[in-house]
Amino acid sequence: MMKATIETRPLYPQRPSGQWHNRRVAFSLIIIALLFVVPFVRIGGQPMVLLNVIERKIMLFGVFIGPQDYWLFGLTMLSFFVFIVLFTTVFGRLWCGWACPQTVFMEMVFRKIEYAIEGDAGKQKLLDKAPWTTDKILKKGLKYSIFLIVSFAIANLLLAYVLGTNELYKIISEPVADHIGLFSGIVAFTAIFYWNFAWLREQACTVVCPYGRLQSVLLDRNSINVAYDHERGEPRGKLHKGTDRPEGDCINCFQCVAVCPTGIDIRNGTQMECVNCTACIDACDAMMDKVGFDRGLVRYTSENAIEKKTAGVITPRTWGYAAVLLLLWSALGFVVATRTDTQTTLFRAPGSRYIENADGTISNLYTFKIFNKTNRIIKPSMYLDTPHGKLLFAGSPDLTLEAAGMSEGTVFLIMPKSALKSRKTVLKLSVLQGNRQLETFETTFIAPEE
Repeated sequence: MMKATIETRPLYPQRPSGQWHNRRVAFSLIIIALLFVVPFVRIGGQPMVLLNVIERKIMLFGVFIGPQDYWLFGLTMLSFFVFIVLFTTVFGRLWCGWACPQTVFMEMVFRKIEYAIEGDAGKQKLLDKAPWTTDKILKKGLKYSIFLIVSFAIANLLLAYVLGTNELYKIISEPVADHIGLFSGIVAFTAIFYWNFAWLREQACTVVCPYGRLQSVLLDRNSINVAYDHERGEPRGKLHKGTDRPEGDCINCFQCVAVCPTGIDIRNGTQMECVNCTACIDACDAMMDKVGFDRGLVRYTSENAIEKKTAGVITPRTWGYAAVLLLLWSALGFVVATRTDTQTTLFRAPGSRYIENADGTISNLYTFKIFNKTNRIIKPSMYLDTPHGKLLFAGSPDLTLEAAGMSEGTVFLIMPKSALKSRKTVLKLSVLQGNRQLETFETTFIAPEE
């Protein structure tokens, strides 16, 4: 069995260029802008996206998912995974090549910096092999200094997603000693990102990331991928002017290999290491233009489109995934639409029994907990929706709920004996904030048997 290992031999991919690369640059600029803007966008005074797994507070497009909504979080994650499966089944690793932050930052930020300072692949090789001269020290020092600055910016961006922009602003504006723990976290993640983009690089995709290893399970012969048309290209052979060409269109120039950021040969078929970055498409199209052959020897296509000349990508399996995803999204939408701001539990106090009062009423003692399922302060009131009944709180409890907070206490439910027709009576209660009803719930009231 072959084991994946992290190699120390660096890759020197040539600088990519072409129509597909230009499209990726434009799309990557949008992705980077969104990544840095989204943490600062607020909906109703709350962050649009907050992924505070430390305190179990998650905001997704204005919907708060707190500790009491673990099932909602689970349903969201299940929907996300099914979407990934469906997307990969149809479009292969399009996510990896176009939208994954690892690829976007690696190819569109760090490699661009590298090309600007050290030059293309050939110059980078020569510089690495050269002795340590002043020129080499300056170039390497400048490159890695910029790498460190960008890594620091990404670490701060991560903190903005995890703890929110308010906490980030405190760390920036207040003395470091007041936030030594969070600042240490930023330093640690800066080191991790720096190591990732300066040394690990493409191996984060080919060795560390599990998504690529799922390809063999998720992809089929109808999935769209960056692929080499072996029907047209084989057998390979060098181009010789003035002679008839018995070989296929592949002239064995190895340009597709030279520009590959993961160092593979796309002509060997679909491979786990391929991130569908399209660099090989541009390189091959450029060579086809030079020798007068049609473009598209390497292109976005499927195995069946190459071998059977069929372009269909929707299979019964795809319809199955889509149906499951539709059901999950429908359930998720219904749950979000009917979700209440609070969740109250009301149980009869352990070991207690009903109390017959001198005024002809019956009392039951209950313990209650009110959970705030939002990310804002709520000041609720609890009411008994049964005529002639009333609530009597033990002490003077403060029901004010902090964001994702909880309030608890004990309360007597008091009912006239004449209003109780059986030993067990279901009572309905409401939780309100002002005139707005937050939720309703029921409990069982125990009375003596007649």
